[in-house]
Amino acid sequence: MSEDFYDALGVSRNASEDEIKKAYRKKAAEYHPDVSDDPDAEEKFKKVKKAKEVLTDDQKRQQYDQMGHDRYEQAEKRGGVGGGAGGMGGQGNPFGGAGGQGNPFEDIFNQFFGGGGGMGGQGRQRNRPRQGQNLRTRVRLDLEEAYEGVEKQFTVTRPERCPECDGDGHPEDAEVNTCPQCNGQGQTTTVRDTPLGRVQQTQTCPQCRGEGQTYSERCPDCDGDGVVEEEATLTVTIPAGIRDGQTLRMEREGAPGENGGPNGDLLIEVGIRDHDAFERDGDDLYHNLAVSFPQAVFGATVEIPTVTGTTEFEVPEGTQSGESFRVRGEGMPHLRGRGSGDLHV
Repeated sequence: MSEDFYDALGVSRNASEDEIKKAYRKKAAEYHPDVSDDPDAEEKFKKVKKAKEVLTDDQKRQQYDQMGHDRYEQAEKRGGVGGGAGGMGGQGNPFGGAGGQGNPFEDIFNQFFGGGGGMGGQGRQRNRPRQGQNLRTRVRLDLEEAYEGVEKQFTVTRPERCPECDGDGHPEDAEVNTCPQCNGQGQTTTVRDTPLGRVQQTQTCPQCRGEGQTYSERCPDCDGDGVVEEEATLTVTIPAGIRDGQTLRMEREGAPGENGGPNGDLLIEVGIRDHDAFERDGDDLYHNLAVSFPQAVFGATVEIPTVTGTTEFEVPEGTQSGESFRVRGEGMPHLRGRGSGDLHV
């Protein structure tokens, strides 16, 4: 079972709206992709944002509490939560008004009692355009590249629409047949026992993948999938000040969509290699400087490294071993902002 919205925000199930909003602000600041080093920050940020949206809406929260996390998310994917007066949070009939709009049990009751939102509506939904999946990859930088910002070229293996069959999965002259498993419906129906009685459950036909048709031949290049794995060489612009573990997004560079839908996005996790001279903490850098005993006792002007070269540094008279000094503005630039962090010597 996946983590529910209350756990994601770290609040109790009887938390007030103000407590939920306060917890959300704290979590959002922690997981925001621009500030978090957590490689899963983006997904966690989306989760807490969605949790706040559901739990601060009285109707959605009531549905969520009644259904539980997993059933709520399944119903949401089917478009069956958050409706108006006919939904779970409305008055009157708890199973929906005209047409069952916004009803989380719509598919069950339509199938069980033969309502108007049955296979025809699901068939239309099955054929609607769908965005392709997001893909992930990783690029590694030197500290100097993260300091300056850089255009980075990389190669990623990703699914592409098969050029041989143009994504159809079969030759153009292949013979078309009605799918024998679903009888051309694109869906198969099973009957199962539930607390509500015997209920029909409809799902996409595994043999024809929802098309309702099979073909006498499969495309030899993609084996009928309509997609092939290809290498693509891309260039991403990485902003100055990027931190290890942060994620960049390249829109529409992910997997191809279905039924004419758009491509997904490509998420690029940035890794920064360790540096010989510096340790990084946020936008501040730390450098250990070895000086001689006379330099520490009497003071001295020495050169210290910076990311872009060197700079002079005054070692004060009487400096103790382990003492730390701050050189302002010689750290990493603030991401998408003005100024820089500091160098601690």
